[in-house]
Amino acid sequence: MRRALAVAAAAALAACGTGRDAGAPARPRAEMPVALNGASPFQYPADLFDQGVEGEVRLRLFVDAQGNVVAESTRVASSSGTPGFDSAAVRGASELRFAPARHDGAPVGMAFYQPVVFRRAPAPQGDSRP
Repeated sequence: MRRALAVAAAAALAACGTGRDAGAPARPRAEMPVALNGASPFQYPADLFDQGVEGEVRLRLFVDAQGNVVAESTRVASSSGTPGFDSAAVRGASELRFAPARHDGAPVGMAFYQPVVFRRAPAPQGDSRP
């Protein structure tokens, strides 16, 4: 059976307040980095996939003003509890590409949290293989 890669990655966005005082100056607008990768760079460890183990890792990334992940800043903020997933998430993070964060329209570096979810894709209906 061909292994289906079912790794989802989505940037965690901070909630923004919607109200402000009528007399207060407008806050500068900040935009999060935007992922540009067409496919997920995170590789499900084969042994964990075969065992049916799933997990989620939360990484802390820093993307510079050019959209590059600063590898030295990548950290596991919340472990999956499975070292293989944590290592795979950190390795894959180095291959992420971003449009940089923006502050008042200008590109800036920004730290943020990136969840990496390792889930097995459900077998197609009618597939009788284990």
